[in-house]
Amino acid sequence: MRTIEAQAIQMVDLQSQYQRLKVDIDNAMQQVIDQANFINGAQVKEFSTHLVHYLGVNHAIPCANGTDALQLALMALDLKPGDEVITSNFTFIATVEVIALLGLKPVLVDVLPDTFCLNPDLVEKAITSRTKVILPVHLFGQGADMVRLIDIAKRHHLYLIEDAAQCLGAEYITQDEASVKLGTMGDIGCTSFFPSKNLGCFGDGGACFTNDDELAKRIREIANHGSKIKYYHDRVGVNSRLDTLQAAVLNVKLPHLDDFNQRRQQAAHTYSSQLSEIKCIVCPAHHANSEHIFHQYTLRILDGKRDALKLFLQERGIPTMVYYPVPIHRQSAFVDLIDKNKKFPISDLLADEVLSLPMHTELTSDQLELIISSIKEFFNHE
Repeated sequence: MRTIEAQAIQMVDLQSQYQRLKVDIDNAMQQVIDQANFINGAQVKEFSTHLVHYLGVNHAIPCANGTDALQLALMALDLKPGDEVITSNFTFIATVEVIALLGLKPVLVDVLPDTFCLNPDLVEKAITSRTKVILPVHLFGQGADMVRLIDIAKRHHLYLIEDAAQCLGAEYITQDEASVKLGTMGDIGCTSFFPSKNLGCFGDGGACFTNDDELAKRIREIANHGSKIKYYHDRVGVNSRLDTLQAAVLNVKLPHLDDFNQRRQQAAHTYSSQLSEIKCIVCPAHHANSEHIFHQYTLRILDGKRDALKLFLQERGIPTMVYYPVPIHRQSAFVDLIDKNKKFPISDLLADEVLSLPMHTELTSDQLELIISSIKEFFNHE
């Protein structure tokens, strides 16, 4: 029984989620096929409208993927080569990749050891006369300290772009004690609909959202080859469209997003209630203002035991992942762009300690019990 349950555990179980929504998803995709309107079909506009209502923003612009969303956002700001963008050193490569691709200078800042998000004190110290943008990453499903970051951005007259690829649907309490969605507080929010995301399609997809009419206009044009009228191009742009089939899938899934997030939160509560008693484990912390929707459930494993625990679970058929094993400042691609004398002690520490457990909407109580009991078994034999 133990082996059968272990074999069924996946980091992300997309098949079971699909089976729950199969009839509606199949019907939605079949409608696109019947209409044969595969590019910019009606479902894309419908999804944009639905996303606007869900997030409470003025504009949502779907695009081809989350990396493109970040690039479109930066391109819309009309920055100049060498302008500086402050962002996290502990994140997926795409956040920093687009900065470098556009000829901008990534200025990396270390993160907080509890939330893994940008340290606002270090952000303010990193600002120079060339700084134009602060780009926080809402990592693993909860927000960076947006109250502090918004204040810093306003005082220094900087743009604020939110990388919301891992937190779609999470609520944040503002300085005025209003509840808003993460990704809607800065000048532009960016997200991804990669299949494993809390709201995922069946391929690549992404979106930008903003309350600024002019920025929305620019993003739409840039995503469409710099054109608002076909064959007339007002600026240099790119080709970044959300596929109509993917929009159809997202239209079905979006009404379930709050339920998806609640299922993740319930699984996370089970993990934390059982694992927090183990002295070598640090369970995910919650920022005081931010809801956590657990795109990943990421532990810190202390005393150098992370890799041994990972192997122990692997041998029992329980998958885990390390997000992220190499911080940006140690990536070969950025060796010539980063100040070699700058230290990132928290990022280096996290790279050696973090371990993400299976997290998705279909985790069963039996699976959770097996994962937790296996972790306890490992530490009981230490």
